[in-house]
Amino acid sequence: TTRPPALWMLEMPTKKQTRKGRFTIAAKHHITIAEIYEAELVDIEKAIAHYEQAADYYKGEESNSSANKCLLKVAAYAAQLEQYQKAIEIYEQVGTNTMDNPLLKYSAKEYFFKAALCHFIVDELNAKLALEKYEEMFPAFTDSRECKLLKKLLEAHEEQNSEAYTEAVKEFDSISRLDQWLTTMLLRIKKSIQGEGDGDLK
Repeated sequence: TTRPPALWMLEMPTKKQTRKGRFTIAAKHHITIAEIYEAELVDIEKAIAHYEQAADYYKGEESNSSANKCLLKVAAYAAQLEQYQKAIEIYEQVGTNTMDNPLLKYSAKEYFFKAALCHFIVDELNAKLALEKYEEMFPAFTDSRECKLLKKLLEAHEEQNSEAYTEAVKEFDSISRLDQWLTTMLLRIKKSIQGEGDGDLK
């Protein structure tokens, strides 16, 4: 694939800004490069690398919310590429960082939910243990719709009941629309129910 000229134009000043210690500017350049890899070249591995570099620079400048935004991009892509452990670590880290912040704690349940789904794809027991851990760490998670959905899905999976699984997902989706990422992860879990093969969520 031909590299867009914009990449050459961005990569040179990024190195220069880094040498000068202007890490916030360099981080923004890395985000722009990552976005080019996402949209124009569809090279997710390279996009991940640039988001990680941007997150590191932001952390160095103590711009934690900007670093978290980049890390969440990394986690979402890592999970898509089946790098579940990497995704789990990031979601747990960002969830832990945000759960004590009054302005951000509402988002923490989403990160723990996503971490639990990644656990679930790998191993049902790990998902159960993770769920218990998140409820203990962040009691507000227990009453969330996300936590209730996870419990229903775990029960359906344990019983190998694909209908109950689908029904729980549909009920959740009727109130909170599932995005593409969640749909993908929920389908991957459903496929591990016997006889589901290439099933869908309908």
